[in-house]
Amino acid sequence: MDQENKRKRLFLHISLFVITLITTTLAGAEWRYMFRVFGVGEEGGEAYLFWRGISWSEFRTGFAFSLPFLAFLTVHEFGHYFTAKAHKVRVSLPYFIPFWFGSILPAIGTMGAVIRIKQYIQSRKVHFDIGIAGPLAGFVIALGVLAWGFTHLPPQEYILQVHPEYKELGPNWQEEANKLSLETEGSFYLGKSLIYRIFEEYMATDPERLPSAFEIIHYPWLFAGFLGLFFTALNLLPIGQLDGGHILYGLLGYTWHRRIATALFVALVFWAGLGIPTPDPDEGAGGLILRLGVYGLFLYYLFGRLDMPASHRLTLALSILLAQLMVGYLVPGAHGYLGWMLYAFLIGRFIGVYHPITPEDRPLSTGRKVLGWLVLLIFVLCFSPEPFVFVE
Repeated sequence: MDQENKRKRLFLHISLFVITLITTTLAGAEWRYMFRVFGVGEEGGEAYLFWRGISWSEFRTGFAFSLPFLAFLTVHEFGHYFTAKAHKVRVSLPYFIPFWFGSILPAIGTMGAVIRIKQYIQSRKVHFDIGIAGPLAGFVIALGVLAWGFTHLPPQEYILQVHPEYKELGPNWQEEANKLSLETEGSFYLGKSLIYRIFEEYMATDPERLPSAFEIIHYPWLFAGFLGLFFTALNLLPIGQLDGGHILYGLLGYTWHRRIATALFVALVFWAGLGIPTPDPDEGAGGLILRLGVYGLFLYYLFGRLDMPASHRLTLALSILLAQLMVGYLVPGAHGYLGWMLYAFLIGRFIGVYHPITPEDRPLSTGRKVLGWLVLLIFVLCFSPEPFVFVE
């Protein structure tokens, strides 16, 4: 019976991987052949997205996205898996999570992959080793994907196959297309991290072939590499039981992890919500009061799992609201990145900000400490304050 259950679980893991391969390949084909059509007139451009049926030949081009992206995810998760096995920790094979909207809305075909630790980890060192192995291994793959993408850029004319409407913009179509994108409500671009900019500057064999931030989504290797850096940064955020949280806990122990993780969580919420409390000139006093009240309650709920009295959580929520309001007055138009608020919500209400205490709490070796700080530096290089920016 036990062997039968193992076969069923293995079949489940393989099935999820195959389905995820299909959905990410479909997503890759969609991003490559997604049209952003501009109507040029006195009022400027309009942007809208549409998907047509994907042919079999176009589907096959989606492998240029799915294979490097899934290579990143797979190596990341197996980094955790093999390190756990090395420490004799019972762990599952990776569960890949397919996620696709069926060509109705844009998606990347997956919500990632996870492994399940099947026992309580007793050691600070083991937490550190398992936590650091995944993002470090995945980061190496992401760098390789970007290196290939930047050294194998297609000719400039490639983007005209994706955007035939650019031909109507004249001989300076690249410059005009970027200008039009910045002026067009509904268009979006990718916010580049430091490491992406370094590769863009020094790795591209022909700088004239470099796509603009609006067009990276049509270059599957670059898009896969960008997402690899993005997910590396997500995992390395040094909060709670994220990979970065395990690393920080291993480096500094429970007390300092708790202090730093709490401060970073509050900073993330502050940045994410910056601009929300700012008054709208067209908004009446009643609307403003209602909006501030709802937002203040949301912040209080968001901090509900922080280990502090209710009065302190209320003070913290009001302090952030007032600070954001003050910044909005002092710096008109200042805004953060609302997308991080969803991640903050997942951390604050589900993942948790703190790290559990381990019975074995001995400090790490010097080599592990050096590696830990190096990987936290990788987090800084991979992090983008605004990874996906929509033009308003």
